[in-house]
Amino acid sequence: MKSISLFFISCLLFVMGVAQTTTDIAIIPQPVSLEKKNARFIINSQTRLIAGGDKNANVQWVRTYFAEKIHRSTGFNLGTTAAKTNVIRFSLNTKPNPVLGKEGYTIDVLATEVQVTANEPAGLFYGAQTLLQLLPKEVESSSVVKKTTWGIPGVHIVDYPRFAWRGLMFDVVRHYFTKEQVKAYIDEMVKYKYNLLHLHLTDDQGWRVEIKSLPKLTEVGAWRVQRTGTFGTFPVPTESEPRTYGGFYTQEDIKELIKYAADRFVNIMPEVDVPGHSMAAVAAYPELSCTPGNYYVSAGEKFMQWTDTGFYALKDNTLCPANEKVYEFLDKVFTEVAQLFPFEYIHVGGDECAKNFWEQSDAIKQLMQRENLKDQKEVQSYFEKRVEKIIQSKGKKLIGWDEILEGGLAPSATVMSWRGIKGGAEAAALKHDVVMTPNSNTYIDLMQGDPAIEPPVYKTVRLKDSYTFEPVPDGTDAQYIKGGQANLWTEQVTNMRHAEYMTWPRAFAVAEALWSPKEKKNWNDFVHRVEDHFQRFDVAEVKYAPSMYDPIFDVNNEGNQLKLTLSTEIEGLDIYYSFDNSFPDRFYPKCMGPVTVPKEAANLKVITYRGQTPIGRPITILVAELQKRADKKKK
Repeated sequence: MKSISLFFISCLLFVMGVAQTTTDIAIIPQPVSLEKKNARFIINSQTRLIAGGDKNANVQWVRTYFAEKIHRSTGFNLGTTAAKTNVIRFSLNTKPNPVLGKEGYTIDVLATEVQVTANEPAGLFYGAQTLLQLLPKEVESSSVVKKTTWGIPGVHIVDYPRFAWRGLMFDVVRHYFTKEQVKAYIDEMVKYKYNLLHLHLTDDQGWRVEIKSLPKLTEVGAWRVQRTGTFGTFPVPTESEPRTYGGFYTQEDIKELIKYAADRFVNIMPEVDVPGHSMAAVAAYPELSCTPGNYYVSAGEKFMQWTDTGFYALKDNTLCPANEKVYEFLDKVFTEVAQLFPFEYIHVGGDECAKNFWEQSDAIKQLMQRENLKDQKEVQSYFEKRVEKIIQSKGKKLIGWDEILEGGLAPSATVMSWRGIKGGAEAAALKHDVVMTPNSNTYIDLMQGDPAIEPPVYKTVRLKDSYTFEPVPDGTDAQYIKGGQANLWTEQVTNMRHAEYMTWPRAFAVAEALWSPKEKKNWNDFVHRVEDHFQRFDVAEVKYAPSMYDPIFDVNNEGNQLKLTLSTEIEGLDIYYSFDNSFPDRFYPKCMGPVTVPKEAANLKVITYRGQTPIGRPITILVAELQKRADKKKK
């Protein structure tokens, strides 16, 4: 009886051990198929890591990449000698598996070995990312962690992407980010199986790529007056102020970044934003403008006026479509850009092009008469079609924001749909390729919580909004949807820590929309996995936004009183509040329904709890601000 009892106890302990290592699996993006196994593989100092004897240099690089990750946090040097047990194997399929494609992989974790297989090295790399996510969070440490076991739960995974285009856009113009910072951004994005870095390289606030045939672009265009505060509110620079803020990437820098990204199976797509957003170019070469005047690189002052019906420029920031020198200029730019960047596409912007100065230009009027152009949209279309011919002459394809649809789409252009999904659906109906990036879901520069606590931007996109992103609109032919991306514009993002805060966790959500099967989406399950990755980011010391824990405020006028409803984006949280200027905790009133705002109150303070633990950030909102919101809803 004693031996039988010991047997059952040992079985129970084994089952408990398995349960501990399989119930907490939290992979982002969610794999296509994951089957749990009653096994656990332990990495220790005797573990071997073998790249299947394959002489493929990319396969060996993946092996080295994974080994360095393990060594950094565990201290283990994973040997390469042949072994039958206690081994991790990376290997290419001798006969390609058609299900996996170019980027898919399988993982089998047994007690004695781990097998990662793929058709191509990119698949092994993504398999390595998943394998790292199966390890404890301490694997993200930048220094050795004293830990007795490094266990991987038993699983069988089959995984491959839904879309080939899985992008992140990084605006390095509004604020300059160094080459090393861009590399760090790449290191984080590949963990979540992004394979495209869209670099926004030119705009009104700077020109960031060296063009040797046009040296003033970086001598003048890469530098501006420094301002600190809220972008869009700064004073106009004076002539005497030093232009010392900014920077640019030399062509050697670009080559280094491209190599760094390619090693990690990431393409880099350059964007040269024209004909609008061109003040830095015009500051360098004023003859490119339709409007004579003195030009400077914008320092973040207001020069565009936005209205309910559109926008217009206070200062001309466009290239002149009627000026032949512009096309000579762009030919030089795109010649060097095409030689630098191997990726098949060059992004030419095309967005937010104010045309009020064109309307006053005699040269534009003559162009319209000569080319039989009916309006200013057709003037931009004329420009885009000529630019497409330049791009194609360099062996590249043109892609632009959805404004390039207006006035007639260039014959072979690909459309990046940002003003919702309408432009993308329209382009797909015209049988043009589309990349979906609607600002309602994927603009990760926008506020992700309440304006009372988030950096001020014109709109809010919460984590749940990003998770509802669906790249293929109903009724659209999916063959024209190449994929999608998240976009980080940096008007209000001045440093790398804040870039991390704005990117994560919303880029988790977009990654899952682009990689995982649509039918596997589950918001509550996603939240559980996000929280697991928050812990991993804590270990890695990467910043993220905890905005999903903060309350959502909905306020209305009811008669002569304000009624406030508080809710949370995720389940299981309690909201406590005060109107008496003191700081609420869980012993304060808990929001159980609509709250009447006392007429005498000056401010509202709130905090969220999970059980007995504070989890949200303390937030204070002036009652006057609540009143403004209620009044605005009545209009």
